[in-house]
Amino acid sequence: MMENQIQKSYQIKPIGSVRETDHGTCLLIDPTYRPALRQVDRFSHVIVFWWADKHDNEEHRSIMVTDLPYAPGISAGVFACRAEYRPNPIAITICEVLEVDEDQGTVTIPGIDAQNGTPLVDIKPYIPVCDRLRDVRVPEWFGDWPDWVEDAESYFAQSELDVS
Repeated sequence: MMENQIQKSYQIKPIGSVRETDHGTCLLIDPTYRPALRQVDRFSHVIVFWWADKHDNEEHRSIMVTDLPYAPGISAGVFACRAEYRPNPIAITICEVLEVDEDQGTVTIPGIDAQNGTPLVDIKPYIPVCDRLRDVRVPEWFGDWPDWVEDAESYFAQSELDVS
């Protein structure tokens, strides 16, 4: 693609934000987008796209290689890890759907690796036929990690890995 054919910027409109409350974590959707929640409660999980706004600055957008906190001695490009700092600080998390209230614009979830107030970019349903693969390859530094997200909490609780 020729340089003059590449669009230089895109407009992303936040659809809501992450909210931590006394009752837990929810995705609070802005009133304009609340009708888009219809039927989300029929899915057990959603893929949440969020903007790592605390890393939306020229310094963090220019980081291309990082030392991996969970793999001592390994450096990787930001496209080979889930670091929040990247050319466009878009992050994703798959979340269990506990409850949806379209009128209030809330999707209650057990938790998310985003901070309170983090802008939401999009929500998509988790659909196994589209989102799950049978044969995958990961680097050796992930070799002892669990295969399933449901097993990750106990693994990291027992592990001495620093994944923060």
